[in-house]
Amino acid sequence: MSDVAARAGVSHQTVSRVVNGHPNVAPQTRERVERAIRELGYRPNTAARALVTGSTRTLGFVAVNINQYGPAQTLVGLEQAARAAGYSLAVTVLDEATAEAMHDAVDRFVAQSVDAVLALATYDDAAEALHLVHAPLPLVTVQSGGAVEEPAVGVDQVAGARLATRHLLDLGHRTVHHVTGPADSQESRDRIRGWEAELTCARVPIPACLHGDWTPSSGYEAGRRLAARRRAGEDITAVFTANDQMALGLLAALHEEGLDVPVDVSVAGFDDLPEAPYLTPPLTTVRQDFAELGRRAVQLVLARLEGRELSLEPVPPVLLVRASSGPVPAGAAHAGV
Repeated sequence: MSDVAARAGVSHQTVSRVVNGHPNVAPQTRERVERAIRELGYRPNTAARALVTGSTRTLGFVAVNINQYGPAQTLVGLEQAARAAGYSLAVTVLDEATAEAMHDAVDRFVAQSVDAVLALATYDDAAEALHLVHAPLPLVTVQSGGAVEEPAVGVDQVAGARLATRHLLDLGHRTVHHVTGPADSQESRDRIRGWEAELTCARVPIPACLHGDWTPSSGYEAGRRLAARRRAGEDITAVFTANDQMALGLLAALHEEGLDVPVDVSVAGFDDLPEAPYLTPPLTTVRQDFAELGRRAVQLVLARLEGRELSLEPVPPVLLVRASSGPVPAGAAHAGV
């Protein structure tokens, strides 16, 4: 910093103000200091800055099972939002979501002097473990579905499921079948709640769920079972899967069983995978705005660091209508369910 000050012809304090983004620096002086920084390749010493400011400008993120699209994109959204706010993100991925593992992760973050911790809590074991952790620094949960008492942000899963279900009902389908995610997933249960609520509101029959596990193989098995039930005479014309990966397997199974999508069966998913527009047919689905989720999570963290109370609404999902959903097949609307 002293070298930068000498090159720019300013004081050490002026360089510090420029580096830390203080507004009370003349534009010409700021430009001179920034040019000296570029020429000398200066990088602030984060350890020294932390000693002075008491902040490392680092947020910790702890998660379990981020191999699925939603959790992985949540991490991406958080990293982008943290970077935009001038923070870096330190990540810990746990093998198991026990209270001990969560406590150890938070302890490691405390030892690294992170400013706050964000935790992904979509599964029950992670949410329960977080509930038992007493962090000595701000702790914010992401996609918890309100399963813990700590401040939390998330996408409105119930509203998303209602959007998909209502879309299929509006096309004339007498009811909508549902392939769920895992039973221990709060997101899965919220999507079931939304599906059931929309069918109840429409006063139509609520079929028994088919249970999946987020994977294409579970969607494929659900598709085979649905096709067999159709052959047995059951009126099945619309299916909402709890994520796009299961929809991918479902589409494959329906195709193998000689069923045309959407002529025979309409299909809607959830998440909006990058591949969703390129499936055969392109998949109608519900998009989660992970960038906005990350922005709100970081916004909540910053409020906690400043000692402010902040309550944020869930991030609204968006329905994307593509070719996998269409009008009810002729004559099916009056068939028995």
